[in-house]
Amino acid sequence: MLDSKLLRGQLQEVADRLASRGFSLDVARIESLEERRKAVQTRTEQLQAERNARSKSIGQAKAKGEDIAPLMADVERMANELAAGKSELDGIQAELDAILLTIPNLPDASVPVGANEDDNVEVRRWGTPRSFDFEIKDHVALGEISGGLDFEAAAKMSGARFAVLRGPIARLHRALAQFMINLHTGEHGYEEAYTPYLVQAPALMGTGQLPKFEEDLFKISREGEADFYLIPTSEVSLTNLVSGAILDAKQLPVKFVAHSPCFRSEAGASGRDTRGMIRQHQFDKVEMVQVVEPSKSMAALDGMTANAERVLQLLELPYRVLALCTGDMGFGAVKTFDLEVWVPSQDKYREISSCSNCGDFQARRMQARWRNPETGKPELVHTLNGSGLAVGRTLVAVLENYQQADGSIRVPEVLKPYMAGVEVIR
Repeated sequence: MLDSKLLRGQLQEVADRLASRGFSLDVARIESLEERRKAVQTRTEQLQAERNARSKSIGQAKAKGEDIAPLMADVERMANELAAGKSELDGIQAELDAILLTIPNLPDASVPVGANEDDNVEVRRWGTPRSFDFEIKDHVALGEISGGLDFEAAAKMSGARFAVLRGPIARLHRALAQFMINLHTGEHGYEEAYTPYLVQAPALMGTGQLPKFEEDLFKISREGEADFYLIPTSEVSLTNLVSGAILDAKQLPVKFVAHSPCFRSEAGASGRDTRGMIRQHQFDKVEMVQVVEPSKSMAALDGMTANAERVLQLLELPYRVLALCTGDMGFGAVKTFDLEVWVPSQDKYREISSCSNCGDFQARRMQARWRNPETGKPELVHTLNGSGLAVGRTLVAVLENYQQADGSIRVPEVLKPYMAGVEVIR
């Protein structure tokens, strides 16, 4: 969340920067709450001073043998007024905190200004889309040929937006995840982690999914106990590993990677990508998370994006990198790069990774800090997250880009060691 001092000292500037994201900050409401807060705080401070003076007078009157009952009554009255003032201040602060939790992060000055995905800026491309001399099949049709993708069986059990993977395609899916994990741990310096798939509300509050995006989550209510939520991404559990911590400078950067299922309700996605595996309620992802010194977070974002790109390069899948505009960035990001992979059946690039620098936005919610050796004081860290990659979408890209005329699929060279001798999926 944003620093409350920004709202007090630079409210209009903050509102203007948020407007570039398409977010309308209720300036009038915040100003009204701040005025009330200041008035109540001034009144309580005056009351406290008066109460202290009355208490001193009681001691003096008592020493002189005077009647202290009126003074005691006055002190009691002021004590009641102080308690009421504190309660009012707590209520005002709770309102301000509730507003803060719904305000997105401020975009970095380097982020292109725009309203939506149409205003994203292409940074670079890698690879050339393959030319096919036969009719292109999409991954659903290819899966039907091999029998390895079964959406009907999944629908009988769970409804729409689920898939059953079988045989060599299930193996290919697992191979992709294992390849990604090995790459990030072996070459990119990440520590592998296995974390819970069920978390409680404070963890999601820390990374910004709650309270604003509760409808996108799968919630498990438990009578008499805290509710569980299925993780929408292991970013939640990985980032929360430093919640409440004060890290030594020597511990930074912290770099985690995890392979996990992700669960999303896809609220508002009705009618979008209903065919196939592009948009599912359950999908696997290899997630990268970094916790870094604030001065190094933009360089870390470039590095994380390069880590995700390396996966696609080794798989020889054409892709492009986009700098997301202000109106298309995620809630907690100050800057984001998206990777989009070429999907032949759709004749376009589709998102396969999103790498974001969240600045101190998540760290402030989680109170994740590091001890700055120059000052000796704890300061907020910066957090970053990125897909390295979404496994299901990578599977889609492999199936379609490596398809052959008869509907069989060549296994990418880099995955053959993981496929136990399978070189072609038929």
